[in-house]
Amino acid sequence: MSVTITAFYKFVAIDNPEALREAVFAHCGHGAIMGTILIAPEGINATIAGSDAAIRSTLAWLRADPRFADLVSKESYADEAPFGHLRVKIKREIVTLRRPEADPSKQVGIYVPPEQWNELVSRDDVIVVDTRNTYEVGIGTFKGAIDPGTSAFSEFPDFVGANLDPSKHKRVAMFCTGGIRCEKASAYLLSQGFPEVYHLEGGILKYLETIPPEQSLWQGECFVFDERVSLEHGVRPGTHVMCRSCGLPLSRDAGQCPTCSAGE
Repeated sequence: MSVTITAFYKFVAIDNPEALREAVFAHCGHGAIMGTILIAPEGINATIAGSDAAIRSTLAWLRADPRFADLVSKESYADEAPFGHLRVKIKREIVTLRRPEADPSKQVGIYVPPEQWNELVSRDDVIVVDTRNTYEVGIGTFKGAIDPGTSAFSEFPDFVGANLDPSKHKRVAMFCTGGIRCEKASAYLLSQGFPEVYHLEGGILKYLETIPPEQSLWQGECFVFDERVSLEHGVRPGTHVMCRSCGLPLSRDAGQCPTCSAGE
C-alpha cells in the first residue's frame, strides 16, 4: 500500500489560530499532503494522507512546536488517497459540544490502553457508552455498549441528562473513533459530578490496530470520515460504501440504502 493515513488531535491553547493555519498551509499546501486539519483556540484535530515520507515530515514539523511535542498519531494505509485535496479550517471547537465546562485541558477521564480495555468493560459495575452517532454505531460497536441515539455529538449532554446519574452510575467507560470525542465527553461527565470516568486511549482505531481479532470484543466495522468509509481489524479498509443520496454508510452488498431507499 502506497498511501499513509494519519489521524491526530491535541487539546492545547492556541492563541492565534490564523497564524497556525498559515504555517500549516506553508508546510503542507504544496500537494504532498491531503486531508482535513481543524484548528481552534482549544487545539488541533486532523486526518491527513500522503506518502510515508511526507507524513513523517509533517508530524516531525508539528512536534517541533512545543505545543505539539507529545502529539500522538494513529496510522493506517491504503492503495489510494482517501482525500482529494487539503483543507485547513479554523473552528470554534475542534469537536463541537457547545459546553464550555467540558474542557479537557482542565480535567479529563482516565485513559485506558487498548490492552486493558477488555478487562474494564467486562466488569459488572461499569457502564459502557459509545459516544458516536447512531449511523456510526449501526455498522459496528463494542458488545454491550449503550448507543446514545445521537445524530450529532452536541446532543450527547442531553443523553447524559436523560439517562445517566452520577449517584447511580459510579463508573462510566466511553469510546469513540480516535479518542477526541470521548476525551471531551469525559471532561463533561466529570463536570457533572460523575466520580469515575474512563475512556479508550487512541479510540477504536488504536484498539483495532492493537488487539488481535481472536481477542477482540469489537463487533462489525468502524466508520471513518473519509472515502474509505469503514475499517476493520488491523485498520484495513472495510466492506461499506457511502450512499450517494444521503451520505450514510451502506453495506456494499445491500444494493439499496435502508435509510433513504436510494441505490448505491
